[in-house]
Amino acid sequence: MMDENVVRGTVADGFEPVREEFAAVATGEGGDYAAQLVAYRHGEPIVDLWTGPEITAESLLGAYSASKGAAHLVVASLVQEGVLDLEQKVSHYWPQFAVEGKGEVTLGELLAHRAGLVGADAGFTIEELADDRSVAERLGAQRPYWRPGTAFGYHALVMGALSGEVVRRATGCRVQELFAERVRDAYGVDFHLGLPPEQESRFLSAQPMVATPERLAALAESASGPNSLSGIAFNRNHPQNPGVWELPNFQVVRTLGTASFGGVASARGLARMYAAAIGSVDGSAPLLRPETLAAVGQIQSIGHDVVLGAQKAFTIGFHATSEYYPQLGQGSFGHSGAGGQQAFADPRNGIAYGYTRRRTPFPAAAGPENDRLIRALYGAAAAR
Repeated sequence: MMDENVVRGTVADGFEPVREEFAAVATGEGGDYAAQLVAYRHGEPIVDLWTGPEITAESLLGAYSASKGAAHLVVASLVQEGVLDLEQKVSHYWPQFAVEGKGEVTLGELLAHRAGLVGADAGFTIEELADDRSVAERLGAQRPYWRPGTAFGYHALVMGALSGEVVRRATGCRVQELFAERVRDAYGVDFHLGLPPEQESRFLSAQPMVATPERLAALAESASGPNSLSGIAFNRNHPQNPGVWELPNFQVVRTLGTASFGGVASARGLARMYAAAIGSVDGSAPLLRPETLAAVGQIQSIGHDVVLGAQKAFTIGFHATSEYYPQLGQGSFGHSGAGGQQAFADPRNGIAYGYTRRRTPFPAAAGPENDRLIRALYGAAAAR
């Protein structure tokens, strides 16, 4: 019998199946499962739920790579205004980038994870990795790990630093500053690329996955070497590298708001951010026009990801989310996070989705429960 107190919050009429599925997930995960789930439809909140110990609707959790989505909404808005051009060479904005065979790399190729700059030979300390300017300076002078444009691979911990440097040179402002101005403050979005000290009390530290012997054996069997492309991309080639799950727990990461992985958000913030990108929220004009949404949602890289060793699909700085969840409309875009987070915009269906969880799932990626929750959400939407 389902405990009606497992899940707190509200759903709009007709979306009760989403609450039931969320409760079923919570029951299956166990007593320490803490998560938030929020969805919008046509600019209106239709799901606002949370569950688990310590967590509330206002709790802030590490966004991990969902931070890339926040940063690249800024990039999309600058493309929309003509400040940035996806067909322009990166070196047009950042002349020092045009060394070691990178002179022809376009901004669009960079954002599609095609530049081959997934990390550094010697890796980074956590202080260096948290500092986007430091990362950009090193990678801008470096030889890529593959000929740009011939392959793609997830620039897991550095993409926001690279795209952010282009933004800084084109505008004179850090991407974190522009996000605060254009998205967070303009639309009342509970997402921080740089957490203010007065908001620290709302932050819930990330928790590691439950390390059963079977899971540890599976991880050991599939582990890549520290100097492989995957090892370099996830900074495992540095002797002081922490586990990816720990990254939001470092004060320097939260304070600087590292654009690749340092954001801090609630599910309300994730969902509202994407709702505001694609439609009117509380009477405000959408952040992005239809032609910009079409460009942002167009697949740029699809197939074998040479870093992750798996089938992946990227748009302009985002995941091509409809390639991962078949219920979604073509052109959907967003970004997941290694701690289980998932967030996206589906312009064709007018849906925006945000999900956070505190304990890292196995494997570290968008929590597998998102498949169930998204099916329930779209099933409910189709029935109305």
